[in-house]
Amino acid sequence: MNETMVCAVGRVATQPVYREMASGPSARFRLAVTARYWDREKNMWTDGHTNFFTVWANRQLATNTAASLTVGEPVIVQGRLKVRTDVREGQSWTSADIDAVAIGHDLAWGTSAFRRGGKPEAASPPAQPEPNWETSQEGSPVPTGAPTQQPPESVALT
Repeated sequence: MNETMVCAVGRVATQPVYREMASGPSARFRLAVTARYWDREKNMWTDGHTNFFTVWANRQLATNTAASLTVGEPVIVQGRLKVRTDVREGQSWTSADIDAVAIGHDLAWGTSAFRRGGKPEAASPPAQPEPNWETSQEGSPVPTGAPTQQPPESVALT
């Protein structure tokens, strides 16, 4: 099936609205995407036209969106573009929606700390001890605060 996938970089324009639906969690918010260009006459960056998209998130992405985003934050949204046209009260309306596949903070504007979402207890794997990557040249433990070695690239970290 052919779909129009887009990646939109902009700012959260409305607080995400979270709903529990029969098909699972759903969240939506408006995304403002403003074009910027260099104005040679003014010798400065200038804002151009702003496009607004309604971003839809479902299932776990909806839960994480509602818990993570607030108005004004810079975000990157990837998803399927859906442009709809309908007639309301005699006027033609066009809306552009994005069914999100991924949503994240735009780290060009600041920092973000990742936290895994909660999982049901039955689905969590048994705890495994963290491997000790710190080694000294003579086999003795590395003192606290000493630089640590990176794991070899051939070792898969889980």
